[in-house]
This record gives sequence, C-alpha cells and structure tokens, in this order.
Amino acid sequence: MPDSTFQPPRIGAHVSIAGRLPRAVVRALESGCNTLQIFSRSPRMWRSAPLDLNAVAEFRELRAEHGLRPLVIHGNYLTNLAAADSAVRSKSITAFRDEMQRARLLGADYLVFHPGSYKGQAIDSAIRTLADSVAEAARDASCNGFTLLLENTAGGGQTLGREFGELAEMRDRIRMNVDLPVGFCLDTAHCYEAGFDLTTTRDLEATLHRIDQSIGLANIPVLHANDSKTALGSRRDRHENIGRGFLGRETFRRLLRHPGLLGKTFILETPADEHGTYRRDVRELYSLVRPQAGG
Repeated sequence: MPDSTFQPPRIGAHVSIAGRLPRAVVRALESGCNTLQIFSRSPRMWRSAPLDLNAVAEFRELRAEHGLRPLVIHGNYLTNLAAADSAVRSKSITAFRDEMQRARLLGADYLVFHPGSYKGQAIDSAIRTLADSVAEAARDASCNGFTLLLENTAGGGQTLGREFGELAEMRDRIRMNVDLPVGFCLDTAHCYEAGFDLTTTRDLEATLHRIDQSIGLANIPVLHANDSKTALGSRRDRHENIGRGFLGRETFRRLLRHPGLLGKTFILETPADEHGTYRRDVRELYSLVRPQAGG
C-alpha cells in the first residue's frame, strides 16, 4: 500500500516575472510547483526599475494563500563581487545591495548568487575581494529574514566556486567581515560539469561525502535540480530537462530520496515547455520521489 503519511518535498522552478510580479505565482501554480525561484529584476542589466509596491503586496498575498514556500531569488548574472576591475566591482556592489533590499521587500527566504570570476588576480585575492564586496553591499541593506546562498559553478573560464573548498572559504571570509546568514545552493548540473559524478550510487555517495566534509550538507537548503547537456567534467554550463541529459532519471531518484537531502528545496532551471511552464519536469521529480505501491 502507498504510504498515506507521505509529504511531498518542496519542488519548484525558476519562473518569469514578465508582465507583472504576481504572474510569477500563477506560472508556478500552472507548473505544479509548491515553491518558486525568480529574478527580482532583469538579470542582464545593471539598472533596475523600482518595484511596484502594490504588485509586491499582491505577490506576497498570493504566495501565502497558495503555500508557495520558500521563495528563492536568483541574483543578477552581471554581478561579479570578486572582480579585480574597480568599475565592475563598484557596479556589482550597487546591484547586489539592490538585490538584498528587494529580497527583504519581497519576503524572500534565500538570495542565490554566483561567486564570480577571479580574472586578473589570484584565487585567494578574489575570495577576499568577494567577501569585502558583500560586506560593503550589506552596510546599507538589511538581511533580516533571508539567507545568502553561494552557488557552486561548472568551473568554465576563470569562475570561482568549482571547488567546494573555495565555497567554504568564501563563506568563512564573508562571516569574518559581516554578521550575515550564509549557506550554499548546490546545482546538480554544475556539480557534474565540474567533474563530480552523481550518476551511480557509489559516485553519488562519494561526491556527497566530499561536499559534506567541505561545506556541510546541513548548510545546503536549496538544490538546483538540473540535468546536464554536457559530459562529466566538461566545465560547460548547459542545463537539460530531467532524464534527457547525462545525469538521467535515476540520478534524480537517488538525490530526492537520499537521507542527507531530505527536507531540501529542489528548484528546476531546465528549459521551459511550449507553454512556458515546467509541468513535465515537476511531475517527473514528484514521480521519482513518491513511494511506490507495495513498498
């Protein structure tokens, strides 16, 4: 018999805020989500228009009404808080401060951001720069109610965050500079593309053990559940729909059911369907985690 006490995990997707902010809630519900991730502003522009406070209120009410939690905000793609270039760093700090203020206004639980690039400097120097930049951005922004999440990367070019030890050092240095809640977001495609295999039980256990030893599974509240279009160790960040890439369905079955990942939030960043929803991939994840009849 199926387990009548089964509680579905938090499974959602990155949905668009195009049109008007509350439309993101509608899109999440149409996709079958019980959580969601959004951009709070254009991810590819430095400037941003102020949030419409009426739309913010409606967004918060709709989300509460439908139990969509947690709310994850993904940071701007242009932001490079580790930049050696002073102009890029200055714009990044301003943009990140704005992201933090928006996260608080929207009632977000998490703000995910990429560590950035160490181009033109040593990795240690870039990590110190990143920590200093976060502290500078936080001086004029409140983090009350949400947690910053550093995301692991595929490791292409000179990006930081491929190695879990780097992420741990970033967190430690940020917390040395300013009293902020900081955790991590684990992207499954990035992990695989960075060279950490997840596709067999043995490899998954080895990789999760390595992650736990470096940054602690308990410090990862959110996973980006993405299949990969590119092979193990490619260092090319290319997402694919669940079960259609190199990771495959069984990898996500093991991830969703792993004791060390129970209670985590799983957010899809896979290609949307023709309706702009993620219904197939949301259903796929639910089908992989739901207990089967007879055991």
